[in-house]
Amino acid sequence: MSAAAGQAKRVRVAVVGTGEFGRNHARVYREIERAELVGIVDWDPQRAAAVAAEFQTQVLGSLEELRGRADAASVSVPTVSHAEVGCRLLEMGLDVLVEKPMAVNLAEADALIGAAKKNGRILQVGHVERFNPAVIAVEPILNRPLFFEVHRLGVFTPRSLDVDVIYDLMIHDLDILLALVKEPVSEVKAVGIPVLTDKVDIAHARLEFAGGAVANITASRVSTERVRKMRFFQQHEYISLDYARRDALRIGVKTTVPQPEFGFEKLNAPAVEPLHAELEAFVASVRTRKEPRTNGAAGRAALELASRVMASIQEHAARVNVSGGRQALEAGGGRGMADVGAFAAQEKTKR
Repeated sequence: MSAAAGQAKRVRVAVVGTGEFGRNHARVYREIERAELVGIVDWDPQRAAAVAAEFQTQVLGSLEELRGRADAASVSVPTVSHAEVGCRLLEMGLDVLVEKPMAVNLAEADALIGAAKKNGRILQVGHVERFNPAVIAVEPILNRPLFFEVHRLGVFTPRSLDVDVIYDLMIHDLDILLALVKEPVSEVKAVGIPVLTDKVDIAHARLEFAGGAVANITASRVSTERVRKMRFFQQHEYISLDYARRDALRIGVKTTVPQPEFGFEKLNAPAVEPLHAELEAFVASVRTRKEPRTNGAAGRAALELASRVMASIQEHAARVNVSGGRQALEAGGGRGMADVGAFAAQEKTKR
């Protein structure tokens, strides 16, 4: 095969929004052999120029400049702009990977799904933990798990403050639970409170699935340590996943007489960066036209469950009369919303 033919088969990709997530998308696309990073779009010209220089690509002045230049794009703008930007790209004929949560609400999620279907485009949602080696390792050994304990805790950073911790962190685990249990959630009980922002910063949810499985989930972005763990129990087995270490341990009962004996097995987990695996899968879907594992329907299901958790938190807050959050970071939150407005306004002026 000639070098020119090899180049022709590469998927031309772009990144829209070059904050922390978008910058990492640009980095990984540069590493993927079958992808060509053709440009980035961002409302902040200085940030765009810095990321473009770092990853040897060009800054494009608007979404419209992607038409004919790119086959696909990652959307890493603030959540409130996901549907607007994603739908526009889909209508322009690009395949789209939109970061999680896929939209602000279910109506906007449906708009994205509808735009992808109408235009015959691939829509993938950035639930990157589905590509974590620990998750991949446990999928083959599932045997009707009935109890889950999940902790996703992080120290505070001024990132993703435009959404509550449910949509920022917990939604990862809601998506994983739906994928592992494969049953509808019959009951949701949750509590959450603002701590440093005017959004919910720490939350706990208890889910019960139709088949009887129960999950306790804690998510926090105001902890003193970083924890990313899931433990679940199925008949005669206990499975422990560590998302941060990207490994999983299986503990089984070997014998109960004359006293219990346990077997320990470290599950075979591929040595791969989850984001790299996720974007490789997106590029493969673009090339083969096969539906992604984290497609629009999966993204919508996770968002719908997150919305149920949030509704339970609000109902509990009203019952116990929890007030709105601290104002310490009000200025930072204001800047975040101004960023969103600036991006949307800039795009509208360039249509």
